[in-house]
Parts: sequence; structure tokens; C-alpha cells
Amino acid sequence: MPDCCSLPCLRVCDVDLVDATRDEAVAMLLDGARRRVAFVNADCVNIAARDDAYARDLAGMDARLPDGSGLALAAGLIGKRFTANLNGTDLFPVLCREAVARGLSLYMLGGAPGVAARAAERVQETYPGLRIAGTAHGYVEDPVRTVAQINRSGADILLVAMGAPYQEAFIARHGEALSPTLCMGVGGLFDFVAGDRPRAPAPLRRVGMEWAWRMALEPGRLGRRYLLGNPAFVLRAVRHAWRDRGRDVARAAVKRTMDLALTALGIAILSPVLLLVALAIMAESRGGPFFVQTRVGRDGVPFRMVKFRTMYADAEARLDELRRQSDRDVVCFKMEDDPRVTRVGRILRKSSLDELPQFLNVLRGEMSLVGPRPALPCEVALYSKAERARLAGLPGITCLWQIAGRADLVFDKQVDLDIAYLRSSSIWLDIAIIALTPVAILSRRGAY
Repeated sequence: MPDCCSLPCLRVCDVDLVDATRDEAVAMLLDGARRRVAFVNADCVNIAARDDAYARDLAGMDARLPDGSGLALAAGLIGKRFTANLNGTDLFPVLCREAVARGLSLYMLGGAPGVAARAAERVQETYPGLRIAGTAHGYVEDPVRTVAQINRSGADILLVAMGAPYQEAFIARHGEALSPTLCMGVGGLFDFVAGDRPRAPAPLRRVGMEWAWRMALEPGRLGRRYLLGNPAFVLRAVRHAWRDRGRDVARAAVKRTMDLALTALGIAILSPVLLLVALAIMAESRGGPFFVQTRVGRDGVPFRMVKFRTMYADAEARLDELRRQSDRDVVCFKMEDDPRVTRVGRILRKSSLDELPQFLNVLRGEMSLVGPRPALPCEVALYSKAERARLAGLPGITCLWQIAGRADLVFDKQVDLDIAYLRSSSIWLDIAIIALTPVAILSRRGAY
């Protein structure tokens, strides 16, 4: 495959993909060199596996951009992480702003009759000064005539929205004859820009569940693609990861798959409970139902952990005064009769229901169902070199010491159990810990 046009690349599922920020990617696309570009998502990888012609067209592109949570998952299986999700819908606004700044014009080819024209009108309203050289629907009967029409328009950028593999085939067959400096396949972009299809809400996009939203809107067209295609892609990604990194990656893939499956099931079953808990929290005390706090994840990377709020709104302001009264060790502060905890909060802590919103962190890949509990940055700052070993894995909602005594265990013992878990981690151990967690919760030992 060609290189990634001077930007860093990650090779995922045998495809070289650009690894850059959106601004860096757009700067590369508009640097004046002739570029033929494709977006690659999980479905594209599946199509390439069964369609040799499409695989060749994809390989012949000057750059391929990673699109969607599937590619992020595949990268994670080989211990890598993309700098950004470079999907077309999020990249398009950056491209338009830069096109206005540089005086570049767009030609929009694709979609059903009228879609490209409506998309062009809306995008010009959003980005005044953007020049649209022309539009045409995607049912191309005479490619030679269409190419001539595009070239006569004087367009600098050609966006082709025919869906894979057709848009890549069009670009591959006619790329040399096309005058625009940048030719890029953009899938269903025009439908979103025209307002014909709504995008998933931002929270769903952030946790990589936009595909579920799209399937819910168009089950007939997309049901097979996602219900059958997503598992097929995961298996394909696991096979590539096994080949590239061996048994450790395969175990990580199984763990991640189990995390996603059990988390989705848990959210579906417990959604009424989650709603009732949120209402109870807001009914008792001022403030929202959730508490978001920076915690330290794998390899010391910070993330925003979500919990149900169990304290009054001024809890943080009262922390220094109470720290002097703590009945715990200095690294990990906790107080059995903490006056900052609400009545509802005490019930949530005793039952561990306050931890359930961390399902969102699991979906985002910041946490696992099982792993060392995530610490505060101020706690990690006090860690010894030996204690930092507990940061070697993804933090979890439950862990070995949660079923062995919870908060009754001193910090040193918690660290020992976390490190022991990371050294002997297995799917069967995870299953055992998950199975024993309800027993530990019902015992209420160390729950405060």
C-alpha cells in the first residue's frame, strides 16, 4: 500500500490508515498535491475481505482515513490507538472552513436525485463564501460525460458519495482523468448534510454506538450490515491481532468482547433502576444525579470517570477538614461515617449501585468490568515505584479486593491483590470475580 502522505500511519487489519488529528488530516488533504482518498470503516474491511477488486481500489488510494469505533477497537487489539476518529461527517466541517479560507471550490457527486443539491445549499448557508462548483446525483449512466462535466466546473475538490465499493471504483477508474486535486469518497455524507438523516446524539457518538442509532433508523437497509457484519469484523480483527501479537492480544480481544456484551446487557436490564436512582438523588439534594471525576487509568493516562452522586454538593470543599479525621491510610482517603454522604448515597454505596454509570466508561474503552479500581491523580502522586505497577492494566468496576473485603482492606493489601490479578489475569478469573461480586455486595463488608 502507498504511504500515508507524510503523516504517521497505523496498520490495522492489513490496511495502512492515517493517524493524525482532524486539522492535520485536512492540512494534508489540501496541501496542493493530487490525492485520491478513501474513508475506511468496519464494513469496508469486511467488503475488502470478499471483494478483490475493491481491495485493490482501496490499496491504490493515496491515503485511507480511519472511520468509526470498529477501527478503534481493532487498533486497541494490537495495543495501538488512533489520534482521532477521522470519519467524514466530523472531518467535513474542517474541510469546508479550510476551503473557504483558501478559496477552493467543491463538486458534490452522489446520493439520490436532489440530495447533493440540497446538501450544497445547506453547506453554503453554514459556511458563507464556500464555492460549490456543481452537484450531480450518484446514478452515473455515462461516466465519461460525468467526468467531463466535473472537469468543466473547475472544481478543486470532488466529493463522491456513492457508498463502498462504488465510490472507490469510480475514483480508481477515472482518477487520472479527473481534474480536481482532491478526490474523496464520502459514503452517506450528503444525506446527513442535507438533513435527510439525523446523526446520532453526541453521547452515543462518544461511546462508539453511532452504528446502533443508524441501524435503529434503517433496520431494513443496515440490519444485516451491523448485526452480521460487526461480529464478522470483530472476529477478523481478532484473527489479525492473533497473527500480529499472539495469545496476549487474543485474550485481550475476548476480554473486550465480554466487556461490551455484558455491559450492553447490563444497561438494557438495569435501565429502569438507573432512572429511579437518578430521580432519588435529585429529589433528596441539590445538584445533578451524576458525579464526574478525573481518575488515572492504564499507564497513568487520566480519564473522566462517571458515578452516581452520593454526596452533598459541597463535598469537595469539606474534604481537607475531614481528611484529618480519616480512619484510613493516607494514600487512599475514605471515612466510614462521612458526613458528606447523603441518605440515598449511603444506600447506593452499600449496594454499589453508585458504580453503575461506569458502564459508560467501559463502552468508551477507558475501563473494563474487572481490573484495579481507578485512583485519583493526587493518590497516584503518592505511589511508590512498586505501587505504580497497578496502573499496568485497564481499571475496572470490580476487582479482586472488592470481593475480598472491599474498603476494609488496607491500601497495601489492595495493591498486592491488584498486582496479583494483573499478573495472572484470565477470562476465567474475570468470570469468577464478576460472579462473586454480587455475593460481596450482599455481605456489605467494607461498603462505605
